[in-house]
Amino acid sequence: MSAPQISPLAYIGEGVTLGQNVSVGPGAVVLGPAVIEDDVWIGPGAQIGAPPEMSNLRQNAAWAGDFEHAGVRIGEGAVIRENAVVHQGSYRETTVGAGCWILARAYVAHDVLIGEGTTVSAGVSIGGHCVIGPRVNIGMNACIHQRRIIGAGAMVGMGTPIARDVPPYAKAFGSPARLRALNTVGMERYGIDAAEVALLSERYASGDVLVAEPLALSTNSPLAADLAWWAAQEGRVPLTVDQAG
Repeated sequence: MSAPQISPLAYIGEGVTLGQNVSVGPGAVVLGPAVIEDDVWIGPGAQIGAPPEMSNLRQNAAWAGDFEHAGVRIGEGAVIRENAVVHQGSYRETTVGAGCWILARAYVAHDVLIGEGTTVSAGVSIGGHCVIGPRVNIGMNACIHQRRIIGAGAMVGMGTPIARDVPPYAKAFGSPARLRALNTVGMERYGIDAAEVALLSERYASGDVLVAEPLALSTNSPLAADLAWWAAQEGRVPLTVDQAG
């Protein structure tokens, strides 16, 4: 087990718990309450744990031990690149899941939940209260409206404004955004059977992006858990399907 590797030019505030083998680069700021799990890499200039950008909440001085909000959790093995910003949660921990990559200049607002293995590319902005599933890929400079849901394995194209929810394994791009196809490569890499890929593709093409009727999936299909997660999210308002694409 290795001790944290913290640059002397970084600032680690009170109320921050650091796991094993954590690296924090020069100019980075981590404010409490925060939990940084094992093997996390935080790049130069990253800013983690400032209070929520909400006008009805007091902007507390966490660097002086003035704690008021719900904190931040960065999961095991996550990478937070240069000048990325992750804000405190207002009622739940803002969470970056294990193995995520949050690339340079990305912004993760208060109360956002990001599932494990997700990539948030450079310049992406994610508004408050969003829920991002595991293994999602969000392209450079995309913008996710607050309170939106992005299902497991979905892909969002570069520069895409997302104002509605994105179903699991869908590809969304354009302005306005539309669902264009399935992330078949991602599904195959995750071990989803080709026949089940075809079933989901047919369902989305028909316009049933809520997957209102259960698919006939094999026993222990990895797709089943992702669709169950999607069905459990309240208030879903999915993007529409580009029938021509």
